[in-house]
Amino acid sequence: METKLRTRAIVILVVVLACIFGIIGFPKNVQQLKDNLHNRIHLGLDLKGGMNLILQVQVEDAVNITCDDAMDRLKEEMKSKSIPYADIEPDNDKSENPPIHRILIKGLAQDRSSDLQTLVSDLFSDWDLVRVPADQTGWMMVLKTSSAVTIRNQALEQSMDTIRKRVDALGVTEPTIAEYGQGDFELVVQLPGVSDESRVKDIIQKTALLEFKLVQDGPYSSRDAALAQHGGVLPPDAELLPGSENGSEVWYVLNRVAAVTGRDLTGAEPSRDSSGRPSVQFTLNHDGAERFGRVTGQNVGKYLAVVLDNRVITAPVIHSQINESGVIEGGNFTQESAQDLALTLKSGALPASINYLSEETVGPSLGADSIRHGVIAAIAGLLAVMGFMLIYYRGAGINADVALALNLLILIAMMAWIGGVLTLPGIAGVILTVGMGVDSNVLIFERIREELRLGKAVGAAVAAGFEQAFRTIIDTHVTTVASAVILFTFGTGPIKGFAVTLTIGLIANLFTSVFVSRVIFDYELSRREKGAELSI
Repeated sequence: METKLRTRAIVILVVVLACIFGIIGFPKNVQQLKDNLHNRIHLGLDLKGGMNLILQVQVEDAVNITCDDAMDRLKEEMKSKSIPYADIEPDNDKSENPPIHRILIKGLAQDRSSDLQTLVSDLFSDWDLVRVPADQTGWMMVLKTSSAVTIRNQALEQSMDTIRKRVDALGVTEPTIAEYGQGDFELVVQLPGVSDESRVKDIIQKTALLEFKLVQDGPYSSRDAALAQHGGVLPPDAELLPGSENGSEVWYVLNRVAAVTGRDLTGAEPSRDSSGRPSVQFTLNHDGAERFGRVTGQNVGKYLAVVLDNRVITAPVIHSQINESGVIEGGNFTQESAQDLALTLKSGALPASINYLSEETVGPSLGADSIRHGVIAAIAGLLAVMGFMLIYYRGAGINADVALALNLLILIAMMAWIGGVLTLPGIAGVILTVGMGVDSNVLIFERIREELRLGKAVGAAVAAGFEQAFRTIIDTHVTTVASAVILFTFGTGPIKGFAVTLTIGLIANLFTSVFVSRVIFDYELSRREKGAELSI
């Protein structure tokens, strides 16, 4: 019996030491103790302060990009199948909300109508093909309503995922990123403890569309100078984009079609070039590496522009063939800007632009006030409950109070170990855990009292009390944990904080009320004189 009791006591001691280590670590002085406590207990936005942003995703951008791609693809397919036409251009109906996206095909020979119908049916399943009224040579491709809805919803989901990756890479603890409003494609972003607000906003909003394009001509000192060099009209396969050189704005004539884009990236990391200046190293997937190797191998000695969000970052000379990896350099990077570019490239391009609808900075004074009131409420409730247990259950109340204190210690330590975030609802979860812990002890104690009233010996009454109460404790805890899991799955932000603290507290309560409390009772029984009453 003593060996078994000693083994259980060692288990409890190990748990207590692990909890203390999880909360304070191994501080060498008082200041390090304070720092450890501050760094290991993470606070949510409502307690720590930070940023609360409401964003709107301009989902029509994604639909427009899809339509532009479809129009370019249609031109290529009609050219490859030798289907003549006069012109293909967008013809959206913006009088509707949301707009109806259409592509107008002009000058199609009537004897090739069936070829166009077959082409659209086979390759453009998201589009309907209709005739233009009063025009025998005109056809209209109309984007299906269901397809447009799917594109908009996917743009919202992809934006959420991209923003989450960028925020996580910044090291923001437990951010909240979720849909907001009713069907307006809005997002709420909560960032606890953000110190550099402007940098975070810039990284979130940056589209980060990376393209590598061959330079046809330039740089020119102005847009007009570039156009004048080409007779005022650029070739169909070219486009004009701005950049910078020695602090001045310049313009480049580039290939319209990119050799590779950010979609072909598999990774990006900040690095240093041969001169020790900040740069960004990137790697490409198999298809991207194959295309990039072909383009760079065929154009050695020419200039290749690195374009980010329709602006030329740099345009270095292609010295040799580049395959699966390369370096973006010469963009006047700082160490921070190189890190930010690598971060946004790794997270992927946003499918649509983003507008900030509102921005709210939550001050730390609100958090300190919330913490103070929450802690006062928790301590007051704890002391009241512990006092009641001592008065009502006498000696056994000490047992319950020790288990309750250990329950709170385990809860706080687990939050520190897993990097959980304590929110104001989380503090409510802690207080609720106190109540559940007391409830478990009350069940056990009342069962023991009942067994004693039936005339059982003290040892047998304690064993029967724990055995009978265990089933009820398990039932109540499992159902409550199931509810907490649902809250965590479908809730956001503070609601998740409540679910996390409640779940950890309930699991800790099973350990303290059933295991620890039983060990304390067994220890008391081992030291109890024969015939003495149990103080309960």
